[in-house]
Amino acid sequence: MAQILAASPTCQMKLTKPSPIASSKLWSSVMLKQKKQNSSKLRGFKVMALQSDNSTINRVESLLNLDTKPFTDRIIAEYIWIGGSGIDLRSKSRTLEKPVEDPSELPKWNYDGSSTGQAPGEDSEVILYPQAIFRDPFRGGDNILVICDTYTPAGEPIPTNKRARAAEIFSNKKVNEEIPWFGIEQEYTLLQPNVNWPLGWPVGAYPGPQGPYYCGVGAEKSWGRDISDAHYKACLYAGINISGTNGEVMPGQWEFQVGPSVGIEAGDHVWCARYLLERITEQAGVVLTLDPKPIEGDWNGAGCHTNYSTKSMREEGGFDVIKKAILNLSLRHMEHISAYGEGNERRLTGKHETASIDQFSWGVANRGCSIRVGRDTEKKGKGYLEDRRPASNMDPYIVTSLLAETTLLWEPTLEAEALAAQKLSLKV
Repeated sequence: MAQILAASPTCQMKLTKPSPIASSKLWSSVMLKQKKQNSSKLRGFKVMALQSDNSTINRVESLLNLDTKPFTDRIIAEYIWIGGSGIDLRSKSRTLEKPVEDPSELPKWNYDGSSTGQAPGEDSEVILYPQAIFRDPFRGGDNILVICDTYTPAGEPIPTNKRARAAEIFSNKKVNEEIPWFGIEQEYTLLQPNVNWPLGWPVGAYPGPQGPYYCGVGAEKSWGRDISDAHYKACLYAGINISGTNGEVMPGQWEFQVGPSVGIEAGDHVWCARYLLERITEQAGVVLTLDPKPIEGDWNGAGCHTNYSTKSMREEGGFDVIKKAILNLSLRHMEHISAYGEGNERRLTGKHETASIDQFSWGVANRGCSIRVGRDTEKKGKGYLEDRRPASNMDPYIVTSLLAETTLLWEPTLEAEALAAQKLSLKV
Protein backbone atom coordinates (compact mmCIF):
# COMPACT_ATOMS: atom_id res chain seq x y z
CA MET A 1 0.00 0.00 0.00
CA ALA A 2 1.17 3.50 -0.74
CA GLN A 3 2.75 5.46 2.08
CA ILE A 4 3.27 9.19 2.14
CA LEU A 5 6.98 9.60 2.68
CA ALA A 6 8.39 12.30 0.42
CA ALA A 7 7.27 14.68 -2.27
CA SER A 8 7.84 13.85 -5.92
CA PRO A 9 9.28 15.95 -8.74
CA THR A 10 6.66 17.69 -10.82
CA CYS A 11 5.55 16.27 -14.12
CA GLN A 12 6.38 19.59 -15.73
CA MET A 13 10.03 18.70 -15.74
CA LYS A 14 12.69 18.66 -18.38
CA LEU A 15 11.96 15.60 -20.44
CA THR A 16 14.92 13.26 -20.60
CA LYS A 17 14.93 10.62 -23.29
CA PRO A 18 15.37 6.99 -22.19
CA SER A 19 15.16 4.43 -24.94
CA PRO A 20 11.60 3.85 -26.18
CA ILE A 21 9.62 0.76 -25.33
CA ALA A 22 9.61 -1.33 -28.48
CA SER A 23 6.20 -2.83 -29.16
CA SER A 24 7.52 -6.20 -30.30
CA LYS A 25 9.61 -6.69 -27.17
CA LEU A 26 6.92 -5.33 -24.88
CA TRP A 27 4.31 -7.83 -25.95
CA SER A 28 6.40 -10.86 -26.84
CA SER A 29 5.69 -12.36 -23.42
CA VAL A 30 1.96 -11.66 -23.29
CA MET A 31 0.31 -15.08 -23.09
CA LEU A 32 -2.59 -15.02 -20.68
CA LYS A 33 -3.55 -18.59 -19.88
CA GLN A 34 -7.10 -19.45 -18.96
CA LYS A 35 -8.57 -22.78 -17.94
CA LYS A 36 -11.84 -23.87 -19.45
CA GLN A 37 -14.26 -25.40 -16.96
CA ASN A 38 -14.02 -29.22 -16.81
CA SER A 39 -11.09 -29.21 -19.21
CA SER A 40 -7.36 -29.42 -18.65
CA LYS A 41 -6.62 -27.80 -21.99
CA LEU A 42 -5.09 -24.33 -21.70
CA ARG A 43 -6.23 -21.64 -24.07
CA GLY A 44 -3.59 -19.00 -24.78
CA PHE A 45 -4.59 -15.43 -25.54
CA LYS A 46 -2.25 -13.95 -28.13
CA VAL A 47 -1.64 -10.43 -29.30
CA MET A 48 -2.35 -11.34 -32.89
CA ALA A 49 -1.15 -8.07 -34.38
CA LEU A 50 2.37 -8.73 -33.17
CA GLN A 51 2.60 -12.54 -33.12
CA SER A 52 1.27 -13.18 -36.59
CA ASP A 53 3.67 -14.32 -39.30
CA ASN A 54 1.75 -12.31 -41.85
CA SER A 55 4.24 -10.09 -43.68
CA THR A 56 1.79 -7.19 -43.93
CA ILE A 57 1.39 -7.12 -40.15
CA ASN A 58 5.17 -7.25 -39.75
CA ARG A 59 5.59 -4.28 -42.08
CA VAL A 60 3.05 -2.29 -40.07
CA GLU A 61 4.99 -3.14 -36.92
CA SER A 62 8.20 -1.90 -38.53
CA LEU A 63 6.54 1.43 -39.33
CA LEU A 64 5.23 1.76 -35.78
CA ASN A 65 8.80 1.38 -34.50
CA LEU A 66 10.35 3.85 -36.94
CA ASP A 67 12.73 6.40 -35.42
CA THR A 68 11.88 9.70 -37.12
CA LYS A 69 14.50 11.79 -35.31
CA PRO A 70 17.26 11.44 -37.98
CA PHE A 71 14.88 12.89 -40.57
CA THR A 72 12.87 15.61 -38.84
CA ASP A 73 12.71 17.71 -35.65
CA ARG A 74 8.93 17.47 -35.68
CA ILE A 75 7.28 15.44 -32.92
CA ILE A 76 3.86 13.99 -32.15
CA ALA A 77 1.86 15.27 -29.18
CA GLU A 78 -1.06 13.15 -27.98
CA TYR A 79 -3.65 15.47 -26.40
CA ILE A 80 -5.63 13.60 -23.70
CA TRP A 81 -8.84 14.71 -22.00
CA ILE A 82 -11.73 13.35 -19.92
CA GLY A 83 -14.94 12.66 -21.88
CA GLY A 84 -18.58 13.28 -21.16
CA SER A 85 -19.11 10.44 -18.69
CA GLY A 86 -16.50 11.94 -16.38
CA ILE A 87 -14.52 8.68 -16.43
CA ASP A 88 -13.88 7.92 -20.12
CA LEU A 89 -10.66 9.11 -21.70
CA ARG A 90 -10.31 10.58 -25.19
CA SER A 91 -7.21 11.56 -27.16
CA LYS A 92 -6.03 12.75 -30.55
CA SER A 93 -2.64 13.52 -32.09
CA ARG A 94 -1.05 16.58 -33.61
CA THR A 95 2.34 17.44 -35.07
CA LEU A 96 4.56 20.02 -33.37
CA GLU A 97 7.46 21.68 -35.17
CA LYS A 98 9.99 20.94 -32.41
CA PRO A 99 10.28 19.25 -28.99
CA VAL A 100 8.78 21.06 -26.01
CA GLU A 101 9.45 20.82 -22.28
CA ASP A 102 6.64 22.82 -20.67
CA PRO A 103 2.84 22.95 -21.19
CA SER A 104 3.04 26.72 -21.70
CA GLU A 105 4.84 26.07 -25.00
CA LEU A 106 1.91 24.07 -26.37
CA PRO A 107 -0.97 25.48 -28.42
CA LYS A 108 -4.56 25.17 -27.33
CA TRP A 109 -6.65 22.89 -29.52
CA ASN A 110 -10.31 22.04 -30.01
CA TYR A 111 -12.55 19.04 -30.61
CA ASP A 112 -16.16 18.15 -31.37
CA GLY A 113 -17.83 18.11 -27.96
CA SER A 114 -21.11 16.90 -29.44
CA SER A 115 -19.43 13.56 -30.16
CA THR A 116 -18.23 13.14 -26.56
CA GLY A 117 -21.41 14.19 -24.76
CA GLN A 118 -19.93 17.56 -23.75
CA ALA A 119 -21.57 20.08 -26.08
CA PRO A 120 -24.67 20.48 -28.30
CA GLY A 121 -24.34 19.94 -32.04
CA GLU A 122 -25.18 23.54 -32.88
CA ASP A 123 -22.33 24.84 -30.67
CA SER A 124 -19.99 21.88 -30.46
CA GLU A 125 -16.50 23.35 -30.15
CA VAL A 126 -14.67 22.58 -26.90
CA ILE A 127 -11.18 23.99 -26.27
CA LEU A 128 -8.31 21.91 -24.89
CA TYR A 129 -5.90 23.67 -22.51
CA PRO A 130 -2.59 21.74 -22.10
CA GLN A 131 -1.76 21.32 -18.40
CA ALA A 132 0.89 18.59 -17.95
CA ILE A 133 3.42 16.80 -20.16
CA PHE A 134 4.61 13.19 -19.99
CA ARG A 135 6.94 11.18 -22.23
CA ASP A 136 5.16 8.91 -24.70
CA PRO A 137 6.16 5.25 -24.11
CA PHE A 138 4.32 4.08 -27.21
CA ARG A 139 6.06 6.34 -29.74
CA GLY A 140 9.30 7.02 -27.84
CA GLY A 141 11.76 9.73 -28.86
CA ASP A 142 10.74 13.31 -28.11
CA ASN A 143 7.05 12.50 -28.57
CA ILE A 144 4.80 13.44 -25.67
CA LEU A 145 1.49 12.83 -23.92
CA VAL A 146 -0.38 15.99 -22.92
CA ILE A 147 -2.97 16.03 -20.14
CA CYS A 148 -5.55 18.71 -20.95
CA ASP A 149 -8.63 20.17 -19.36
CA THR A 150 -11.64 21.50 -21.23
CA TYR A 151 -13.23 24.93 -21.74
CA THR A 152 -15.86 26.73 -23.76
CA PRO A 153 -14.62 29.11 -26.49
CA ALA A 154 -15.32 31.92 -24.00
CA GLY A 155 -12.83 30.40 -21.56
CA GLU A 156 -15.28 28.93 -19.03
CA PRO A 157 -14.60 25.39 -17.70
CA ILE A 158 -17.22 22.97 -19.07
CA PRO A 159 -19.18 20.93 -16.45
CA THR A 160 -16.98 17.82 -16.78
CA ASN A 161 -13.81 19.83 -16.19
CA LYS A 162 -13.13 19.07 -12.54
CA ARG A 163 -9.46 20.02 -12.78
CA ALA A 164 -10.22 23.75 -12.91
CA ARG A 165 -11.97 23.74 -9.53
CA ALA A 166 -9.25 21.53 -8.03
CA ALA A 167 -6.54 23.90 -9.26
CA GLU A 168 -8.42 26.79 -7.62
CA ILE A 169 -8.47 24.99 -4.27
CA PHE A 170 -4.82 23.95 -4.44
CA SER A 171 -3.75 27.51 -5.31
CA ASN A 172 -5.42 28.82 -2.14
CA LYS A 173 -2.70 30.29 0.10
CA LYS A 174 -3.76 28.29 3.16
CA VAL A 175 -3.80 25.02 1.22
CA ASN A 176 -0.56 25.78 -0.60
CA GLU A 177 1.29 26.48 2.64
CA GLU A 178 0.26 23.08 4.02
CA ILE A 179 1.83 21.25 1.01
CA PRO A 180 -0.83 18.50 0.79
CA TRP A 181 0.57 15.09 -0.17
CA PHE A 182 -1.49 12.32 -1.74
CA GLY A 183 -0.80 8.64 -2.31
CA ILE A 184 -3.52 7.07 -4.44
CA GLU A 185 -4.12 3.31 -4.66
CA GLN A 186 -5.86 2.60 -7.97
CA GLU A 187 -7.53 -0.80 -8.14
CA TYR A 188 -8.81 -2.13 -11.47
CA THR A 189 -10.19 -5.35 -12.95
CA LEU A 190 -9.20 -7.04 -16.21
CA LEU A 191 -11.98 -8.69 -18.21
CA GLN A 192 -12.02 -11.21 -21.03
CA PRO A 193 -13.21 -9.58 -24.26
CA ASN A 194 -16.82 -10.09 -25.39
CA VAL A 195 -17.94 -11.97 -22.26
CA ASN A 196 -17.58 -9.28 -19.55
CA TRP A 197 -16.01 -11.79 -17.16
CA PRO A 198 -12.73 -11.49 -15.23
CA LEU A 199 -9.49 -12.54 -16.86
CA GLY A 200 -8.54 -16.12 -15.95
CA TRP A 201 -12.01 -17.08 -14.72
CA PRO A 202 -13.86 -19.95 -16.43
CA VAL A 203 -16.56 -18.28 -18.53
CA GLY A 204 -19.85 -18.22 -16.64
CA ALA A 205 -18.31 -19.94 -13.62
CA TYR A 206 -16.05 -19.07 -10.70
CA PRO A 207 -12.52 -19.84 -9.54
CA GLY A 208 -11.78 -20.98 -6.00
CA PRO A 209 -12.71 -18.61 -3.15
CA GLN A 210 -10.63 -15.57 -2.25
CA GLY A 211 -7.55 -16.13 -0.17
CA PRO A 212 -4.63 -17.25 -2.36
CA TYR A 213 -4.83 -14.44 -4.94
CA TYR A 214 -3.75 -11.30 -3.05
CA CYS A 215 -0.09 -10.74 -4.04
CA GLY A 216 -0.23 -14.35 -5.25
CA VAL A 217 2.35 -16.01 -7.47
CA GLY A 218 1.72 -18.86 -9.89
CA ALA A 219 -0.37 -19.70 -12.94
CA GLU A 220 -3.35 -20.76 -10.80
CA LYS A 221 -3.32 -17.56 -8.71
CA SER A 222 -2.17 -14.66 -10.87
CA TRP A 223 -3.84 -13.63 -14.12
CA GLY A 224 -2.73 -10.50 -15.97
CA ARG A 225 0.73 -9.93 -14.50
CA ASP A 226 2.24 -9.05 -17.91
CA ILE A 227 -0.25 -6.20 -18.25
CA SER A 228 0.52 -4.94 -14.75
CA ASP A 229 4.27 -5.09 -15.36
CA ALA A 230 4.02 -3.47 -18.81
CA HIS A 231 1.96 -0.68 -17.26
CA TYR A 232 4.49 -0.24 -14.45
CA LYS A 233 7.36 0.25 -16.91
CA ALA A 234 5.32 2.50 -19.18
CA CYS A 235 4.52 4.75 -16.20
CA LEU A 236 8.19 4.96 -15.20
CA TYR A 237 9.15 5.80 -18.78
CA ALA A 238 6.45 8.47 -19.00
CA GLY A 239 7.59 10.18 -15.80
CA ILE A 240 4.53 9.25 -13.76
CA ASN A 241 5.22 9.06 -10.03
CA ILE A 242 4.18 5.41 -9.72
CA SER A 243 5.32 3.89 -6.44
CA GLY A 244 4.26 0.24 -6.67
CA THR A 245 1.84 -2.42 -7.86
CA ASN A 246 0.35 -5.69 -6.62
CA GLY A 247 -2.22 -8.36 -7.36
CA GLU A 248 -5.47 -7.85 -5.47
CA VAL A 249 -7.80 -9.98 -3.36
CA MET A 250 -10.14 -10.89 -6.22
CA PRO A 251 -8.38 -12.81 -9.01
CA GLY A 252 -8.04 -10.79 -12.21
CA GLN A 253 -7.92 -7.59 -10.15
CA TRP A 254 -4.77 -5.47 -9.74
CA GLU A 255 -3.64 -2.28 -8.09
CA PHE A 256 -1.04 0.39 -8.76
CA GLN A 257 -0.08 3.24 -6.50
CA VAL A 258 0.72 6.82 -7.50
CA GLY A 259 2.46 9.18 -5.11
CA PRO A 260 3.31 10.77 -2.89
CA SER A 261 2.33 13.67 -5.11
CA VAL A 262 1.70 17.29 -4.19
CA GLY A 263 -1.62 19.01 -4.87
CA ILE A 264 -2.95 19.05 -8.44
CA GLU A 265 -0.08 16.84 -9.61
CA ALA A 266 -1.77 13.81 -8.02
CA GLY A 267 -4.77 14.05 -10.35
CA ASP A 268 -2.62 14.66 -13.44
CA HIS A 269 -0.49 11.60 -12.72
CA VAL A 270 -3.40 9.27 -11.96
CA TRP A 271 -5.27 10.27 -15.13
CA CYS A 272 -2.17 9.77 -17.27
CA ALA A 273 -1.55 6.38 -15.62
CA ARG A 274 -5.14 5.40 -16.41
CA TYR A 275 -4.62 6.46 -20.02
CA LEU A 276 -1.53 4.25 -20.30
CA LEU A 277 -3.45 1.32 -18.82
CA GLU A 278 -6.29 1.81 -21.30
CA ARG A 279 -3.82 1.83 -24.20
CA ILE A 280 -1.95 -1.25 -22.96
CA THR A 281 -5.11 -3.29 -22.45
CA GLU A 282 -6.26 -2.09 -25.89
CA GLN A 283 -3.08 -3.52 -27.42
CA ALA A 284 -3.41 -6.76 -25.46
CA GLY A 285 -7.06 -7.25 -26.39
CA VAL A 286 -8.14 -7.25 -22.75
CA VAL A 287 -10.96 -5.09 -21.35
CA LEU A 288 -10.25 -2.71 -18.47
CA THR A 289 -13.00 -1.84 -16.01
CA LEU A 290 -13.00 0.55 -13.07
CA ASP A 291 -16.41 -0.66 -11.88
CA PRO A 292 -16.33 -0.59 -8.05
CA LYS A 293 -18.10 -3.97 -7.80
CA PRO A 294 -17.57 -5.86 -11.06
CA ILE A 295 -18.68 -9.23 -9.65
CA GLU A 296 -21.54 -9.50 -7.17
CA GLY A 297 -21.36 -11.88 -4.23
CA ASP A 298 -18.48 -12.86 -1.96
CA TRP A 299 -15.84 -11.01 -3.96
CA ASN A 300 -13.96 -7.84 -3.10
CA GLY A 301 -14.87 -4.66 -4.93
CA ALA A 302 -12.42 -2.18 -6.40
CA GLY A 303 -11.56 1.06 -4.65
CA CYS A 304 -9.18 3.95 -4.94
CA HIS A 305 -7.98 4.44 -1.36
CA THR A 306 -6.47 7.89 -0.96
CA ASN A 307 -3.67 8.52 1.52
CA TYR A 308 -3.47 12.14 2.62
CA SER A 309 -1.33 14.34 4.81
CA THR A 310 -0.52 18.00 5.32
CA LYS A 311 2.63 19.65 6.60
CA SER A 312 1.05 20.02 10.04
CA MET A 313 0.11 16.33 10.11
CA ARG A 314 3.68 15.31 9.29
CA GLU A 315 5.22 17.43 12.04
CA GLU A 316 5.35 16.89 15.81
CA GLY A 317 1.86 16.88 17.28
CA GLY A 318 0.46 15.91 13.91
CA PHE A 319 -1.84 13.20 15.28
CA ASP A 320 -4.03 15.88 16.86
CA VAL A 321 -4.25 17.61 13.47
CA ILE A 322 -5.20 14.28 11.90
CA LYS A 323 -7.98 13.79 14.44
CA LYS A 324 -9.32 17.30 13.73
CA ALA A 325 -9.31 16.43 10.01
CA ILE A 326 -11.22 13.20 10.74
CA LEU A 327 -13.80 15.19 12.68
CA ASN A 328 -14.34 17.55 9.73
CA LEU A 329 -14.56 14.60 7.33
CA SER A 330 -17.24 12.99 9.51
CA LEU A 331 -19.39 16.12 9.31
CA ARG A 332 -19.24 16.16 5.51
CA HIS A 333 -19.47 12.39 5.05
CA MET A 334 -22.41 12.34 2.65
CA GLU A 335 -21.00 15.18 0.56
CA HIS A 336 -17.82 13.17 0.09
CA ILE A 337 -19.73 9.95 -0.64
CA SER A 338 -21.75 11.67 -3.36
CA ALA A 339 -18.48 12.72 -5.06
CA TYR A 340 -16.52 9.49 -4.58
CA GLY A 341 -17.63 7.49 -7.63
CA GLU A 342 -20.64 5.95 -9.37
CA GLY A 343 -21.95 2.62 -8.05
CA ASN A 344 -20.04 2.91 -4.79
CA GLU A 345 -23.11 1.78 -2.84
CA ARG A 346 -22.55 -1.72 -4.26
CA ARG A 347 -19.04 -1.73 -2.79
CA LEU A 348 -19.37 0.08 0.57
CA THR A 349 -21.48 -2.55 2.32
CA GLY A 350 -19.53 -3.06 5.53
CA LYS A 351 -18.10 -6.28 4.12
CA HIS A 352 -14.95 -7.09 2.13
CA GLU A 353 -12.74 -4.55 3.90
CA THR A 354 -15.19 -1.65 3.58
CA ALA A 355 -17.27 0.49 5.90
CA SER A 356 -21.00 1.00 5.44
CA ILE A 357 -21.76 3.80 2.99
CA ASP A 358 -24.32 5.29 5.42
CA GLN A 359 -22.14 5.47 8.51
CA PHE A 360 -18.84 7.29 9.04
CA SER A 361 -16.21 5.56 11.12
CA TRP A 362 -12.50 5.71 11.82
CA GLY A 363 -9.96 3.46 13.48
CA VAL A 364 -6.31 2.57 13.85
CA ALA A 365 -5.22 -0.26 11.52
CA ASN A 366 -8.90 -1.04 10.81
CA ARG A 367 -9.61 -1.65 7.13
CA GLY A 368 -13.33 -1.84 7.83
CA CYS A 369 -13.49 1.88 8.62
CA SER A 370 -14.15 4.94 6.48
CA ILE A 371 -10.84 6.46 7.59
CA ARG A 372 -7.89 4.32 8.63
CA VAL A 373 -4.90 5.56 10.61
CA GLY A 374 -1.78 3.40 10.53
CA ARG A 375 -0.14 1.95 13.61
CA ASP A 376 3.06 3.78 12.75
CA THR A 377 1.23 7.12 12.66
CA GLU A 378 -0.30 6.43 16.08
CA LYS A 379 3.06 5.39 17.51
CA LYS A 380 4.98 8.39 16.16
CA GLY A 381 2.18 10.85 16.85
CA LYS A 382 2.34 12.18 13.29
CA GLY A 383 1.89 10.96 9.73
CA TYR A 384 -1.12 10.57 7.45
CA LEU A 385 -4.64 9.19 7.14
CA GLU A 386 -6.17 6.86 4.56
CA ASP A 387 -9.60 7.62 3.14
CA ARG A 388 -10.93 4.18 2.15
CA ARG A 389 -14.24 5.41 0.74
CA PRO A 390 -13.37 6.44 -2.85
CA ALA A 391 -14.44 3.99 -5.57
CA SER A 392 -12.08 2.80 -8.29
CA ASN A 393 -13.88 5.05 -10.81
CA MET A 394 -13.53 8.22 -8.73
CA ASP A 395 -12.12 11.41 -10.25
CA PRO A 396 -8.80 12.11 -8.49
CA TYR A 397 -9.20 15.86 -9.09
CA ILE A 398 -12.45 15.80 -7.12
CA VAL A 399 -11.28 13.52 -4.30
CA THR A 400 -7.95 15.23 -3.63
CA SER A 401 -9.35 18.77 -3.75
CA LEU A 402 -12.34 17.85 -1.60
CA LEU A 403 -10.05 16.37 1.05
CA ALA A 404 -8.02 19.57 1.07
CA GLU A 405 -11.12 21.77 1.15
CA THR A 406 -12.82 19.87 3.99
CA THR A 407 -9.73 19.61 6.20
CA LEU A 408 -8.09 22.99 5.52
CA LEU A 409 -10.72 25.50 4.37
CA TRP A 410 -14.07 24.35 5.78
CA GLU A 411 -14.91 25.16 9.40
CA PRO A 412 -17.84 23.51 11.22
CA THR A 413 -19.85 25.27 13.92
CA LEU A 414 -18.57 24.74 17.46
CA GLU A 415 -21.77 22.90 18.36
CA ALA A 416 -21.49 20.50 15.42
CA GLU A 417 -17.82 19.94 16.17
CA ALA A 418 -18.49 19.11 19.81
CA LEU A 419 -21.27 16.64 18.96
CA ALA A 420 -19.16 14.94 16.32
CA ALA A 421 -16.16 14.69 18.63
CA GLN A 422 -18.31 13.04 21.29
CA LYS A 423 -19.84 10.61 18.79
CA LEU A 424 -16.45 9.59 17.37
CA SER A 425 -14.72 9.55 20.78
CA LEU A 426 -12.24 12.10 19.48
CA LYS A 427 -10.44 14.48 21.81
CA VAL A 428 -9.59 17.48 19.67
